[in-house]
Amino acid sequence: MYRKILLAYDGTAEGRSALLECAEVASFAKAETHLLAVASMPSTMFLTEGFVPEELIETEKKRMQGVLDQGIGMLKERGYVATGHLAVGEPVEEIGRAAKELHSDLIV
Repeated sequence: MYRKILLAYDGTAEGRSALLECAEVASFAKAETHLLAVASMPSTMFLTEGFVPEELIETEKKRMQGVLDQGIGMLKERGYVATGHLAVGEPVEEIGRAAKELHSDLIV
């Protein structure tokens, strides 16, 4: 069964649904649960030569920290425990990096 589960969370309605369903699986399996939110910049935000102003990055980090806190709160309200992680970068790359670092058995 699963020992470590990584849930990538973006705060959408679909994300909330998956979060709660996977929390049940994690609880049943007694798996260590990690919730990851990724602050990323849409490609339209890039200025010349790929430079993104620090203030835009900080704004996105704060927004995603709120999303992460919301997800952890939803889990706590239902009696689940999860460790939250915030990453900055391209979501696919950051999810893969976190899964590898955590030695995750399941990524959702």
